[in-house]
Amino acid sequence: MSAPSGASTTPAAPGAVDRVVRTIDAVSTAAGWLAGWLIVPMTLAVAYEVAARYAFNAPTKWTYELTYMLYGTQFMLAAAYTLLKGGHIRTDVFYEHWSAKTRATIDAVSYLLFFFPGMLFILYAGAVEAWFAWEIGERSALKIGSVPWPLYPLKAVIPLTAALLLLQGLSELIRCVSVIRGRAR
Repeated sequence: MSAPSGASTTPAAPGAVDRVVRTIDAVSTAAGWLAGWLIVPMTLAVAYEVAARYAFNAPTKWTYELTYMLYGTQFMLAAAYTLLKGGHIRTDVFYEHWSAKTRATIDAVSYLLFFFPGMLFILYAGAVEAWFAWEIGERSALKIGSVPWPLYPLKAVIPLTAALLLLQGLSELIRCVSVIRGRAR
């Protein structure tokens, strides 16, 4: 029996799918690496604040805002890497007792019904907010010298995070399908 007209007779090469998964995983790992390095300027800012406050009795106004911006960025950029490493919360009481195929099926359905729609909504809403912030040049009340802190780059991290999570979710879904089909990953 031959394949219908226009349909490919060979499935997608496993090598190509593996390359896609590896590439997505590498992007998530790079985002996690960048997030990890954000601890350096955050630590320097906190150390500066502690020294200024306690050694010179000259607390700053800018370090609090800088550290929460850096921490928020760090937290969000690390989300896809955390998904890659399986660090997000799940109810393991039941999950750990299921077979690999059952876990993969539950995960695949959850990605399709909940994860992807939620991330697409965050991507859209975040992009709208980030674009608006860029258009108006949104800035903080605190200043670097005489220039107010820009907030629009921080708002752009939200859709970037959603895009990274969507990519990593695709990688995880591919892994689930592979397990369901009997090809463990």
